[in-house]
Amino acid sequence: MLTAIVDYDSGNLHSAHKAFERMARETGAGEVIVTSAPETLLTADRIVLPGDGAFPACRQALFDHTGIFEAIEDVVLKKARPFMGICIGMQMLATRGLEYQPTEGFDWISGEVQKITPSSTLFRVPHMGWNTLDIEHPHPLFEGIDSGKHCYFVHSYHFVVADPAMRLARTDHGGEITAVVGRDNLVGVQFHPEKSQQTGLRMIANFLNWSP
Repeated sequence: MLTAIVDYDSGNLHSAHKAFERMARETGAGEVIVTSAPETLLTADRIVLPGDGAFPACRQALFDHTGIFEAIEDVVLKKARPFMGICIGMQMLATRGLEYQPTEGFDWISGEVQKITPSSTLFRVPHMGWNTLDIEHPHPLFEGIDSGKHCYFVHSYHFVVADPAMRLARTDHGGEITAVVGRDNLVGVQFHPEKSQQTGLRMIANFLNWSP
């Protein structure tokens, strides 16, 4: 089994690679690699798309790497292999992002990425630090994880999904914030599982052993 973490020059992949590699080793989930080669992505059994920074810049960087999106699309949509988006990699699943300028997303899960607008000035933006994970719909990703566990968030925009059934978990930061989305063989997490200690590692292990 091969899990491919997509390298498109968006963020530091070292901690994500180490966390996925550790959990793959502990659960017997096979090999984990970081790659920007479309031909390698096409052979993957699982795809992980990370992302840090602004939505338009991440999308541009992804599509500047010729053939990467097409390879991801083939593996995820045509071959129906598991996909996890992390942070902006999760936001890319949306129809569009509104950070700086309207920018098309993958449109794999309908909705928009909008600026966080807390109900009180007591809540700072960006939303940064530990916050609770409130599970709304059961999913294999949450096996062994109770609602109320804490994960590590760093973001100023959030994914407002069109279909509430596809928002699997939320958190609160002066209002509801989407924490996890999913449908079929797709999941996306707004927080950083590789920085979320035991909860994040358990979620990574669950993803690596998930068979949609």
